[in-house]
Amino acid sequence: KLEGLTRNAGKHAGGVVIAPGPLTDFAPLYCEPGGDGVVTQFDKDDVESIGLVKFDFLGLRTLTIIDWAVTSINRKRRKAGEPELDIATIPMDDEASFKLLQSTHTTAVFQLESRGMKDLIGRLKPETFEDIIALVALYRPGPLDSGMVDTYVNCKHGRQAVTFPHPKLEPILKTTYGVILYQEQVMQIAQILAGYTLGGADILRRAMGKKKPAEMAKQRTIFVDGATDAGIEAQLAESIFDLMEKFAGYGFNKSHSAAYALLAYQTAYLKAHYPADFMAAVMSSDMDSTDKVVNFIDDAESQGLTLRPPDVNASRYPFIASDEATIVYGLGAIKGVGHGAIDAIVTEREANGEYADLHDFCRRVDLAKINKRVLEALILAGAMDRLGPNRASLMNALPNALKAAEQESRDRAAGQSDMFGRPQPAEAARPTDQPHLEEWPEAERLAGERSTLGLYLTGHPINPYLEDLQQFTSCRLGEVGAQFKGPPSVDERGRAKPLPVVLAGLILSVRRRDNGAFFVLDDQTGRLEVAAFREAFSTFADLIQPDEIVVIEGGLVPDDYTGSFSLRANRILGVDAAVAEYARGVQVRIGGRLGLELMKNALASNRGSAPVWVRYSNREASATMRLGETWQVSASRRLVEELGAIEGVEEARILFARDLH
Repeated sequence: KLEGLTRNAGKHAGGVVIAPGPLTDFAPLYCEPGGDGVVTQFDKDDVESIGLVKFDFLGLRTLTIIDWAVTSINRKRRKAGEPELDIATIPMDDEASFKLLQSTHTTAVFQLESRGMKDLIGRLKPETFEDIIALVALYRPGPLDSGMVDTYVNCKHGRQAVTFPHPKLEPILKTTYGVILYQEQVMQIAQILAGYTLGGADILRRAMGKKKPAEMAKQRTIFVDGATDAGIEAQLAESIFDLMEKFAGYGFNKSHSAAYALLAYQTAYLKAHYPADFMAAVMSSDMDSTDKVVNFIDDAESQGLTLRPPDVNASRYPFIASDEATIVYGLGAIKGVGHGAIDAIVTEREANGEYADLHDFCRRVDLAKINKRVLEALILAGAMDRLGPNRASLMNALPNALKAAEQESRDRAAGQSDMFGRPQPAEAARPTDQPHLEEWPEAERLAGERSTLGLYLTGHPINPYLEDLQQFTSCRLGEVGAQFKGPPSVDERGRAKPLPVVLAGLILSVRRRDNGAFFVLDDQTGRLEVAAFREAFSTFADLIQPDEIVVIEGGLVPDDYTGSFSLRANRILGVDAAVAEYARGVQVRIGGRLGLELMKNALASNRGSAPVWVRYSNREASATMRLGETWQVSASRRLVEELGAIEGVEEARILFARDLH
């Protein structure tokens, strides 16, 4: 009884109905209880059938990104006495922009940044704005599955002859190499071959798009009759109608595609000529999404840009470009630091200069807006590194600095002065004997960055293992896209086959489900969603914990339409266990006097199955000896560090399969 009944009133996010008078004269309206958004009770088809006009207004974040980037660029150009950039008048044949597109370095370029789109760009090699319009129209499930993309690409590059169903269609289809790509082309064909009016051609377009059998039969008769009246054979007219019907289902509105292509080109132009300003704007637009920021940081660094950590003496709320090759981290990306606090910091800095140290900072800012919790977040994020010797010392000095600043504020409010009636100098309230502490261990310092920024900015817990991991892992997480050369192979159901890989990273968030767990793997170059289903999860559940560094053997699966990847875990190892398993031995290079007993003790306390080679050299000769099986060890970083500290040992390192080839 419930099937087919309306469950709730849905509304299009950007749909707007326009009437010639009060809407209540034309359609019943509805408002959700407690809401203020009025919608029509008629659906979109009924609204159009009674003659009202429906517009879909689309809001794009990209427009804001372009505006922010251009504002930043023009601020610098005005200071340099240069003419301002008008994004609406940039040349549409800019060589650098098309070179950027052809290189497929299109991360953050509107509509052109997914992995699948990058693959299509690499095949198409856009050379004109018309090519970009085609890219937007081609990269959709219908064209990709129909084979028309291959036809288009092959014809563009001369690998396939361009043909036209009728000579009169050459002017219409020439720019798309004989492929009916746009809805407007369907309308033009109907006009030229069958004498349709513009209104009649639009009715044909809609009928083809909605595939209504009765309407299509009616339109077929109209088209064939019109074409034969124009001297075209009925059989040819039928075949052309069949061709139009086939492609109309895939056809895209060219005006829509051109508008998107324009934004794509403008963002490509900004990235090619003003990369720092553009990437700063892109990062600012997504500063609440750590995964996206990580991706943008990696892309910016691949362009040769430098990312400076947040800094109370340089940063603003958003990410900013301090010069053509440097981006300064935005204070707004620090968790626990609100807009009001950041505005107070920046306003005071711009009015009275940079902050000298922690005490100067606490004395000058409005402590009603910036409390101890905010200050601790700034220190942990590294935003106050220039105000003290290190983060440990800053955190230790913070209580006294706050106490002194509050006392000075009370004194000022009370008109406190010295015995001669002079105001107390600010320095009198500043403690001068703050101890200089040793900096926190790297793991603790990085944990502070992650808790406040959502990422590791100045290092990563995986870094000490990188030299070993690169010997047996497939790639870094930021490079997983490069593992797929062209379209992935598919199974009998047409699904992409997982690509066998070995990847490593630090586990961030973990979501447990009845049939397994999903977690995010991070290695500073990128992040990857990992799925451990029932069998893998039950076997390796103890390793699937936040902050655990793991090595995963599994299958990498691409999503063609989002450009993202996921990893299906088959086997999970702790990083030390993985190094020991993939290791093929340990090499110790010695010279001169050797602490032999210490070396024997180190080897004896790390028994395992990996052989040990000792390489000895002096001025006259060198030799490499493999120790007997009695001295085989479990290869680990701890053993290597222990051996490296022994007198006479010049180097100790783990050997992997690549070292033995």
